[in-house]
Amino acid sequence: MAVGSGQLRGREFSRRNFLIVAGSAAAGVMLWKSRRPGLLAEAASAPHQVTIVQFSDVGKKIGKIQEMQVVKTEEEWKKQLSPLAFEVTRHADTERAFSGQYWNLHDKGIFRCICCDNALFSSDTKFDSGTGWPSFWAPIAQENVRESNDASLGMDRTAISCTLCNAHLGHVFDDGPAPTHLRYCMNSVALKFIKA
Repeated sequence: MAVGSGQLRGREFSRRNFLIVAGSAAAGVMLWKSRRPGLLAEAASAPHQVTIVQFSDVGKKIGKIQEMQVVKTEEEWKKQLSPLAFEVTRHADTERAFSGQYWNLHDKGIFRCICCDNALFSSDTKFDSGTGWPSFWAPIAQENVRESNDASLGMDRTAISCTLCNAHLGHVFDDGPAPTHLRYCMNSVALKFIKA
């Protein structure tokens, strides 16, 4: 049976639509990945000096120091971290709400970076945000965390990472309590708690 030209055009149109949709989806995925915090790209760059504030395990401020940024390969990070910690800290993933070990922790102490032991937060600024992630109204020292724009998931957010090793920690929002009115919403798996 002969196929009419209208039927052929319909098939070509369908094929063309499929290719357009598939190409758009692929481009969308690439754009989404490119707009996530560039942790791996930055980690692969040459190490440089950063300024951090050192703290003892009981939270006592020791002082500011200049330190070479910690840079490792993906394989080195994979050997050091759990699979989830690797995805969160090195690929800017997020753990499920209410699944981390620190969201409901009320002990006194400090929270260090799981990747490099940099002091990040104190239990003195931790509060119950009801979000299912550990939340703080301020870092232990502003020098120890870094902010960057995160335009993934179709929204503009401020990502927080460790200054010393560039590990993705979470995000900061402006709906926290006094005195800062900020909510540093962190992933438990990116932190290591040291009890006072």
